[in-house]
Amino acid sequence: MTNTVLLQPAKREIWLDWVRVIACFMVMTVHCTEPFYLGGEGSLLLTRTDMLWASFFDSFVRACVPLFIIMSSYLQFPLKYGTAEFFRRRAVRVLVPFLLWTIVYALVYGRPVENFKDLIFNFNYAAGHLWYVYMLIGIYLLMPLLSPWAEKVGKKELRFYLGLWLLTTLIPLIRDWAAGVPPTVIYGPSGLPRQALYPLWGEASWNAYGTFYYFSGFIGYLLLGLYFRKFVGELSWKKTLLTAVPCFAAGFAISFYGFIRRALATGGGQFPVEGLVEKAVWWETTWCNDTVGVALMAIAWILLLRKITADNRFYRRIILPVSRASYGMYLCHLLVLGLISAAFRSWLGTGAAGCLGPWTTPVEILLSAVCSFVCVSVIAILLQRIPKIGKYIIG
Repeated sequence: MTNTVLLQPAKREIWLDWVRVIACFMVMTVHCTEPFYLGGEGSLLLTRTDMLWASFFDSFVRACVPLFIIMSSYLQFPLKYGTAEFFRRRAVRVLVPFLLWTIVYALVYGRPVENFKDLIFNFNYAAGHLWYVYMLIGIYLLMPLLSPWAEKVGKKELRFYLGLWLLTTLIPLIRDWAAGVPPTVIYGPSGLPRQALYPLWGEASWNAYGTFYYFSGFIGYLLLGLYFRKFVGELSWKKTLLTAVPCFAAGFAISFYGFIRRALATGGGQFPVEGLVEKAVWWETTWCNDTVGVALMAIAWILLLRKITADNRFYRRIILPVSRASYGMYLCHLLVLGLISAAFRSWLGTGAAGCLGPWTTPVEILLSAVCSFVCVSVIAILLQRIPKIGKYIIG
């Protein structure tokens, strides 16, 4: 019995810890890139160099949120225990820390009284990254319904549904092409823009639930995690690279050039390019999580990261503690990242006036992301180690 217990830690999926850590760093890189195209009245690209670097970094790491969903699916789907137990465990791990940090952001950003009133209906928009938890809760609500099917589904059947989902990742690009012009933007009570979508395949003013509505979005990443766990065995490096490299290259090209094309179209090739935030919303079309470029890059990242199996000192001392604190890092990171990013922009300058010339932007993004990641890691790990209450703070 003793030997069995001692051997259990070796069964841990080491590569999934790397996924958590890398995806967490990718999230911070995304947020460190935002100041280089968001600003002024909402949208601001100071120079062509800023446009290129912003698109490069953001496209490279845009698969971060899908990686979290794939990882959750790989570990938990189909459910390994009853629905009530599943929700109890998720409440302690996800919901309690989320509620705590939601309160913190409501007190720190904006007007607390108004923030708490708004929280009845949605997250605090000043802490925009919290949208992720609402989406994650929706995925958790679906898991018990889909679990009986997931236990029995065969490879061909699952491939069919994955293919159907991949088809839906083209829809944002099809809408863009079909409309022929930048979409009309509607501003709601939040003051944030929302695109008026070009209707496709059954959608109309009285029906938002078109043919592919129920097959689109993050549900595909849930199925992707299931597919990798059930049907993708150990691949050689040759097979891994032959699949992952083309997937990533194609996905990156779609995301990278999509942003640049829209930014150049907005400003007629002249810089600076600026306007209301609706412009940035349109520029980001190919960066959205439900688009084909991001989906292809997510597949590539998973194929590559699955090759990491080394249970060495670096893994145990660095990767594993950070992985265990990664959810709390996601929740709290904006409190630190905003300060660090602003400091580097103040020290190094911006745009053509940057002290490093065309290299100012990439250096600022990388320094901000690395420093934020290190600081937030240390803070989250220390908070998590507080006796009795640490797990409720960090998850």
